[in-house]
Amino acid sequence: MSAASQHIKPFLKTLFCRTRVDRFHWKPSKYRYCSNAGVEKLKWSYVHGNDSQPLLGITIGKALQNTVERNPTKEAVVFYDDGIRKTNEQFLEDVDQFAAGLANIGLKRGDRIGIWGPNRYEWIVTQYASARLGLILVNINPQYKQDELEYALRKVGCKALISAISHQNQDYYEMLFNIIPELATDHPNDIKSHLLPEFKTLIMMGESKYRGALRFSEISEAGGNKERDYILDLQDKLQFDDPINIQFTSGTTGSPKGVTLSHHNITNNSHTVGIRLDYHQRESRICCPVPLYHCFGMVLGSLSICMHGACVVFPAASFKPEATLQAVQDEKCTSLYGVPTMFIDMLNHPDFNNYNFSSLYTGVMAGSPCPIEVMKEVNTKMNMPEVIVCYGLTETSPVTFSSFRDSPIEKRVSTIGLPGSHVEAKVINENGDIVRTNVSGELCSRGYTTMLCYWEDPDKTDDVISPARWFRTGDIAVIDDEGYCKIVGRIKDMIIRGGENVYPTEIEQILYQHPKVKDVQVVGVPDQRLGEEICACIELKSGESSTADEIIEYCRQQMARYKVPRYVEFVDRYPLTVTGKVMKFKIREDMVQKLGLQHIHPH
Repeated sequence: MSAASQHIKPFLKTLFCRTRVDRFHWKPSKYRYCSNAGVEKLKWSYVHGNDSQPLLGITIGKALQNTVERNPTKEAVVFYDDGIRKTNEQFLEDVDQFAAGLANIGLKRGDRIGIWGPNRYEWIVTQYASARLGLILVNINPQYKQDELEYALRKVGCKALISAISHQNQDYYEMLFNIIPELATDHPNDIKSHLLPEFKTLIMMGESKYRGALRFSEISEAGGNKERDYILDLQDKLQFDDPINIQFTSGTTGSPKGVTLSHHNITNNSHTVGIRLDYHQRESRICCPVPLYHCFGMVLGSLSICMHGACVVFPAASFKPEATLQAVQDEKCTSLYGVPTMFIDMLNHPDFNNYNFSSLYTGVMAGSPCPIEVMKEVNTKMNMPEVIVCYGLTETSPVTFSSFRDSPIEKRVSTIGLPGSHVEAKVINENGDIVRTNVSGELCSRGYTTMLCYWEDPDKTDDVISPARWFRTGDIAVIDDEGYCKIVGRIKDMIIRGGENVYPTEIEQILYQHPKVKDVQVVGVPDQRLGEEICACIELKSGESSTADEIIEYCRQQMARYKVPRYVEFVDRYPLTVTGKVMKFKIREDMVQKLGLQHIHPH
């Protein structure tokens, strides 16, 4: 692990001591955020979260073992579309058998093992098995093309890859064969790739046989009693500060960076967010349509099995509104996850009113700014009055802010809530100084949530993590005098129109209130005179029609003149990442082309 380990070790002690926060006492609720709000209003944009629950010093493998010992026969996971159901003890048996097989083929603590595919049972078996064996799991985006895949495998030195056969018209094996033609001749467990010198083993999901590859089931069958005993003994040797997961950032502003996370990062994030959702006190069945390769699904979803004893239901391999609604009803889910676009698609499904949501009470909306009007509909129409908004980044494990189930409704629909347990946050200006409350600036966070590093990239790590362990999010935020935080935009998304700073999120929130608007994305496009102009890309509700003049007139009545869009374009859909996030950079590129602005070079 050479360069990465050298960069990690100097600050592990710092990481640990930074998670210790002074205790406060309060009365309103057993698990509530505590600050000096209630004593006096905040004057400066610095806040921290705390509750009576200490941080846990535990590995993923130990947490799963403890859950099985407490309740072996409770249902742990359901893959609804595939008809797969496993109890806690059945799941651990599958996990340890696969971990033993990985050990048998020569994988050892610290090796990197990739996982490439959609939401399948093999994915979470691999997630937990790699943790039990002390491997570092490398999450590969299911939508990656050949060059992106090659970059990811080479960047972190993957020794093995577990791959689906195909997904959404992508032939995974064909791409792999193009990168590793040695698959045609080399032994399946001793591949000698000229492009990927550290790569040795390809494991394919399913029962089909591929040249140069082993089947997933073959690995599970390879482990014997010797390897099983080794796995059990290893649980007392693995450390919770060990790196356990690498997730790649989107790479929209350069090559993707490998966010390196520890057991401590993600077990505690799952634990503390689950407490805010009341998973520790209620029987929880979580519907998780978000992708496992991303922190949202992997941490808040999959890890709820071992951290809260919850049952996690995965409706389909990828998000499908109808399958998700059906799974919520049939599996009597109590919690539902999604990014805003997923909830918008479910709410607008033609058969929405035919589904029963009586079992739901809570859930998580995260991943991008949550439209106020959508949140209100989720509260009422989907029977989720206690749904919370979560905010964070992959680099912060991911959640650093969230609302509470009993937060005032106006705060729950208009802010990202309060800092997570044992998380500090501040808002700074261009000089790095803390600003007063209600003043916008860059949001920074500090605590157990902060990643270890970008894998073998100390310069980029130092760009975002200060010597005092503050992580710079790149988001523009405002903290009010009660400690609630509102994201008003991304630094890179901010539109500067004639010297005025315009935050797209603010305009979007207003346009969401228009009765004909289903979804809206606001971007900046070049303008010769003003530098940038505002373009609103609108998706209308089914059966509705509108004009640019109607939308512009509505905006004139609702916002300051300099915020009114110059351009209004109607679209059928937006370009999305696999997690359902809208790719604004792609919208911007498309609009520049469509409006014929590609040759404008503003002064």
